[in-house]
Amino acid sequence: MEDIAKKDVLELLPDEDSLVDIAELFKIFGDSTRIKILFALLNKSLSVSEMVELLGIQQSAISHQLRILKENHLVRFERVGKLNVYSLSDDHVSSILSMGLEHISE
Repeated sequence: MEDIAKKDVLELLPDEDSLVDIAELFKIFGDSTRIKILFALLNKSLSVSEMVELLGIQQSAISHQLRILKENHLVRFERVGKLNVYSLSDDHVSSILSMGLEHISE
């Protein structure tokens, strides 16, 4: 490999901390239950009980996965009365889901 080409590649690489953070982010997308939850939240904010009914997944499993998604800034919640209503954190999450679907459809 030419030294110039190697230098160009190395300049494009994010720093090591960023690489670790990106790898951790993609690990979050490695669970089908979390992906189901994210897709369910694409167009509508939902409470845990609504997700249980919609997805047919136990409340404890949904709550566990929501905690992981929330810790990683992929979902947020708003208190509405006695309920926590969840939604996607931002448009980046929907973009990642859309790109994933597009990629596997090729």
